[in-house]
Amino acid sequence: MTDQVVGGFGHERTGEAGEPATEDHASPAGPGRPVPGGDAERGTVSGVGGQFIGRQRELKALRADIERAGLDTIAGRKAPRARVLLIAGRPGSGRTALARELVRQLAPDYPDGVLHARLTEPGGSPVPPGRAAGDLLAALGTDVPPGADEDVLTEMLRAALAHRRCLLLLDDADDAEQVDPLLPDNSDCVVVAVTQGPLTGIPDVRPCTIGGMDPKSAIELLTRFTDSVRVTVDPQAAELLVEQCGGQPAALVLAGGWLAARPKASVADATKRLRGLPDDPEQPAGARPLSRAFRLVYGSLPQSAARALRLLALAPAGLVDAHTASALIGCSVTSARSLLEDFAALGLLQEHTADDPGHVPDAPHPHGQYVVPGCLAPMLHVLVTEEERPAEIQLARARMLERTVRLLQSCWAITEPEGSAAQRKLAGLPRAMRFPGPGAADGWLRSRQQSLMAAARAAVGDGELDTLARRLVSAFVRALIAHRGAEAVAGELYALHQLVLDVAERRELRREQAAALLNLGDLDARTGRTDEALDRYRSALEIARRANDPYAYGRAVESVGGTYQELGDWQRAADWYGRALSERLARGERADEARLYGRLGTVHTYAGRYGEALRSWRAAAAGYRRLGDVPGHARALSEAARVQEYAGRPDESLRTCEEAVELARQAGDLRLQGALRLRLADTLERLGDPVAARMHRTVAEQLLGGEASGLRNP
Repeated sequence: MTDQVVGGFGHERTGEAGEPATEDHASPAGPGRPVPGGDAERGTVSGVGGQFIGRQRELKALRADIERAGLDTIAGRKAPRARVLLIAGRPGSGRTALARELVRQLAPDYPDGVLHARLTEPGGSPVPPGRAAGDLLAALGTDVPPGADEDVLTEMLRAALAHRRCLLLLDDADDAEQVDPLLPDNSDCVVVAVTQGPLTGIPDVRPCTIGGMDPKSAIELLTRFTDSVRVTVDPQAAELLVEQCGGQPAALVLAGGWLAARPKASVADATKRLRGLPDDPEQPAGARPLSRAFRLVYGSLPQSAARALRLLALAPAGLVDAHTASALIGCSVTSARSLLEDFAALGLLQEHTADDPGHVPDAPHPHGQYVVPGCLAPMLHVLVTEEERPAEIQLARARMLERTVRLLQSCWAITEPEGSAAQRKLAGLPRAMRFPGPGAADGWLRSRQQSLMAAARAAVGDGELDTLARRLVSAFVRALIAHRGAEAVAGELYALHQLVLDVAERRELRREQAAALLNLGDLDARTGRTDEALDRYRSALEIARRANDPYAYGRAVESVGGTYQELGDWQRAADWYGRALSERLARGERADEARLYGRLGTVHTYAGRYGEALRSWRAAAAGYRRLGDVPGHARALSEAARVQEYAGRPDESLRTCEEAVELARQAGDLRLQGALRLRLADTLERLGDPVAARMHRTVAEQLLGGEASGLRNP
């Protein structure tokens, strides 16, 4: 018969997934519900409160390895790269906790801080080196060009670390091909790599291979979860339990959680239960203790709790909070929060820790996130696949994505003005899905960015939830831009537009495909990848033509012209701007007509075709006049005056510039007035009137202050 455990597993939870609840903050563990400390993601050797236990011999050997003379030193050469300390062990052996403790001890000797990257996703997929390099560059505060390829990003990372004294923790590496591109070309840096086996291909690396903990440390870890009396009265049973767990920290954490949930059970009871569980012959011998410990805890859960735990395997990036759990399971947010706390007390989840580039990431996350332990994730994935019907899995994913979309919409709407349609819609959401203010929404967005990006990738990769995937990406883009600005999140926007393009190509959504290509082209152009941008714009042009999308077609034509302008091909730029202008004229879009006349005037000026440039700028000025855009009219006239001056017609330039100054005065644009008066002063000096020139320059300096020297040409 299934055991009933403390902490809410003894009763059914009811309530709707969208039920109003308290705000999303993690509740502290209550009495009798200890939360495992350290790094239960891959098995911990830390106790409650984060105190490190055991592994002193390994720590001493790793620290000594830093001072060991490498092959280059022996050969009389300066080490060309950072020293790599390799910690190898099976998932659940406490390898990550050992690495973090080592980094914590070494951190004071590395004034430029600690960088952390995990190189395997919770589902087991390796993280591409380019993505890891981009994350590390962002942690260093270095601007990452959106869409840059892997070689560029890894080279940028090595350059950023060339003159720093840093520690790099590369966790859960799959092979040497992931690690090698991230190694700094700087012997003042040290890299701590965590993996399951040797990193063949990286020279001069001696792995520190870890297995089970020593019995004394293992019993001390076990004592952290249950009162010491139960261990003291039956030390032999405690030793047998450690033996049954193979000394593996993750297995001991689970066994300790099982005991903590049963105050009346003895250590011998846990040992007997573990011994009675059969081994899985398909698993390696080293993985069987953890598997048995997991089955002990999982088998003791009520049916509803066991199903909830299985569904958490679907959480993006292995990160889960109350809202994610609520949507996956189909319960209220309050019930989901209680479930997460119970699972954490049993060692089945771990509080997520913030990864800060300046220190070892060991502080609890401020926004109530938990992580599915990496050593347990494969077992949960097998269970959810075997126990849940595909339709139920798809429904859980759909609920989770729908909840995420609504939270992102709420995150964006909180930045809109009071009384707006977005704010009115926000007021109709349950309280659990509303943020108290923009600051709280921004904090939530930043803390969830990793899991939100993972959710978007998973939704697009699924292929069956494309409508939800498109809504998710759209809401994510709006929230990012609203809180951080398009420039600050250009890298994230590039990845999201690429996801939109993937869905649009798969579903043959021509309009969305064209829009995604245009957005990607704009980001390519902004980062100097002009040829790539031109290819994107041309592809968007062809797709927009087939889709009969006049907006995308017009934008694509103009963007092709802008790219040729950037390349200095004035003739082709003018030709494409002319095509775009014809489209606008045919549709009577007057504001765009005036703007395109100006762009034509610019390229004709660069090409030295002053007659055509002057006609274009006069047409632009006329367009702005008809629109009633006085500042635009003044600027167009100022450019016409510039062309007249270039063409050797200073008298006409003077009259045109005076007219532009008067318009700028009417518009109240002091900066434009000042810049135009500086141009007037230059023209008057060339015409031989220094007194009038001095007067205009004095007025300009009064209008512009310290800016006058840099604004000779508006």
